[in-house]
Amino acid sequence: MENQEINNRPIKVLLADDHQLFREGLKRILNMEDDIEVIGECGDGIQVLEFCNVEKPDIVLMDINMPVENGVEATEKLREMFSDVKVIILSIHDDESYVFETLRKGANGYLLKDMEAESLINAIRSVHEGYAFIHPKVTGKLIQQLRRMTYLNETGAMAEGHTKEAGVKFVAGENNPLTRREAEVLRLMAEGKSNKMIGEYLFISEKTVKNHVSSILQKMEVDDRTQAVINSIKYGWVTL
Repeated sequence: MENQEINNRPIKVLLADDHQLFREGLKRILNMEDDIEVIGECGDGIQVLEFCNVEKPDIVLMDINMPVENGVEATEKLREMFSDVKVIILSIHDDESYVFETLRKGANGYLLKDMEAESLINAIRSVHEGYAFIHPKVTGKLIQQLRRMTYLNETGAMAEGHTKEAGVKFVAGENNPLTRREAEVLRLMAEGKSNKMIGEYLFISEKTVKNHVSSILQKMEVDDRTQAVINSIKYGWVTL
């Protein structure tokens, strides 16, 4: 009975933005949904941490530019202190560097403020269910940035488990469920190669590549290639 009540309760959302009018607009839109409830509002990152210390929202919609403590700093501290709370960044910036920085700090999603209300609501539901959600406008730039990323070097980790090929590298990890061949396919996916190109590179058929991709998506519990690549970056499985 207790689990059923938890599953049936609305998604509790905290709004974090220093513009009150913007928060009010979001609040009206979100509270129209039966399965979403805005439980609080904050104007800076410090207030977010203080609020979450008392109340436990499911999701924080976090503006990236806030006074006192910005959304990036607040996201990092929030994920360290309250690991169950998910963060969706709201931003006017479509620069991929912002996306990578927030994902590295623990954000579960990155949205642009000009997105439609329906897309915002779908993003909240997706992130609540455990998926990453990136605004479609920045997804293409995100994939391109993979070639320039230096994730492991910036975090000080050693890439002892990566493949030897140049370009995007796959990094072995304790929580990595993929086989070595699936790891190779994922690495080439991160480089933007199509199934046909991957097959030619690995000397396997395109059908075999499709089977590997399907297995990767299933093991990573994602719906498409983009989510798989994004999550592999977030988990630190691929780097340059």
